[in-house]
Amino acid sequence: MAERIALFATAARGTEDLLAEELKELGARRIRQDRGGVRFMATLDEALMVSLWSRIAMRVLYPLGTFEAHGAEGLYEAALSIPWEEHLNPDTTFAVDATLKDSEHSHSGFVALKVKDAIVDRIRNAVGARPDVNTRNPDVSVVAHLARETLSLSLDLCGEPLHRRGYRVRPTPAPLKETLAAALLRAASYTGEEAVVDPMCGSGTLLIEAGLIARKRAPGLNRDFAVERWPELGTRARELLADMRADARRNERKVTVPLLGFDKDPEALDAAIRNVRAAKLSEEIQLAEGDATQLPKLPDSGGLLITNPPYGDRLGSGGQKGMKSFYYKLGESLRVPGWRVWVLSGNTAFESAFHSRPSMKRDMWNGPIACTLLGYRPPVGSGFSQREDGSEAPLRVPHQSADVAPVRPQHEGEEDS
Repeated sequence: MAERIALFATAARGTEDLLAEELKELGARRIRQDRGGVRFMATLDEALMVSLWSRIAMRVLYPLGTFEAHGAEGLYEAALSIPWEEHLNPDTTFAVDATLKDSEHSHSGFVALKVKDAIVDRIRNAVGARPDVNTRNPDVSVVAHLARETLSLSLDLCGEPLHRRGYRVRPTPAPLKETLAAALLRAASYTGEEAVVDPMCGSGTLLIEAGLIARKRAPGLNRDFAVERWPELGTRARELLADMRADARRNERKVTVPLLGFDKDPEALDAAIRNVRAAKLSEEIQLAEGDATQLPKLPDSGGLLITNPPYGDRLGSGGQKGMKSFYYKLGESLRVPGWRVWVLSGNTAFESAFHSRPSMKRDMWNGPIACTLLGYRPPVGSGFSQREDGSEAPLRVPHQSADVAPVRPQHEGEEDS
């Protein structure tokens, strides 16, 4: 992997453009957005930088091939054609993670089994012995995706999905994935230079991701990656990552802005406290019990108020009428002078009930739930200018600075496409 190869970083639907921006900052080349992710070119150094520093990518995949695979035999023959002996040996463990879309097969486990059989047979025929399967912590993670009759096979450089930062020791019902929280912050142009408030912080994910950005801490700093155990690349990957981790630790900075979280649910607040402690951000993030519809006084400095309110399944009785009343009260409480507001809503009633026109909207997906991210300017009279006709002037969006110095391209004169 001395030269650039084609890779694919997966992301939540609706965040592909945000991931593409991030990958460019991290040194990736020939970046192209695709459904559910971004294709790009990278050397080993650049791929490891992406794995360590990407806040939005869920996986970084090394595609091996795409095949038409009809029936069980087609799956086996397609997988058998891959030279697996170049990527595994009998001393490495592996596992196959399969996903299906509109497939003739009804069980992903069956697809994974046929691919696994082909890998074992191919290596046994090539070298006379077979590798073992380890579904919990494999050295090599194989990703199989079958869409109709098209089978895509890849290796996962990271192993465990990148949203598993290691700090979620106490979850709450329907938590926001760490990678999606980071995408929301990027969409809101958060750079770590302003205060952040989450008035319905739940398990604290948005605040922790904001704290990592403000600290300039690499999200993958405290985890390992599968590529470090690959037979061909493992030794070199470990050496490079050791240097990158050391640089990342040296370049962390102190947080100089308030990061505040509130929740009226004591269990959620306890989960947030535990997760913040696990993320080693207890000094940076302050948490307190509080009702979002009766928000405590916020710092006069202003900043970013960002939250993911309930969509309607955990507020108790009242149905959609109760939700609209709740959202109306939020609109009264959250419009604070000097504070721009960003809300991820999974309820179509939110926008009208919030009774304020958003300055920015984008469709995003929180797992299987179609959502809308809405951005609101600070209320007029809070240092926000007006035109002579009384209308609001355009919001000045902070510049999105690079989170980490991009990798210097190895091929001077190579152009992006």
